[in-house]
Amino acid sequence: MGNTLILYGSTTGNTEKVAGLISSNIDNSEIARVEEFDFSSIGSYDNIIIGSSTWGIGDLQDDWEGALSDLKNADLSGKKISFFGLGDAESYPDSFVDAIGIIYKDIEGSGASFVGKTPASEIEFDASVAVVDDHFIGLVIDEDNQSNETESRVKEWCGQLKQELN
Repeated sequence: MGNTLILYGSTTGNTEKVAGLISSNIDNSEIARVEEFDFSSIGSYDNIIIGSSTWGIGDLQDDWEGALSDLKNADLSGKKISFFGLGDAESYPDSFVDAIGIIYKDIEGSGASFVGKTPASEIEFDASVAVVDDHFIGLVIDEDNQSNETESRVKEWCGQLKQELN
């Protein structure tokens, strides 16, 4: 499967918690906070799992604001990239997990392949820029309203991801 980087930004600790759960289910993975990551080392990873929460009405998590240009300028060709996003589908149904959609749109022409899509029908929401062809571009978590489903969703998604990363 190759080595995997789990790169995330977290304000309250929820995204960090999910990054840890993913890492415990993905062999040969390394976790890094995006604000501390040296993007010159990104070439040493075969797979990259990108995580962010969405703030306000569709805003990126603060740590990604400065790092998004670094990611966009990195050589991602040949990498397999997946996403996990946290959001609040009840309070912000019109911009649910938009942050990962914003990141995806910035790097979709990078030469990377994108894996780990999940059906958009699994969570009730109104709109999201993280939906492409009726699928979320990755794992979505509503830790605010459905925290009881987080561990099982992560485990199921990681099983899917292991197959797609091979």
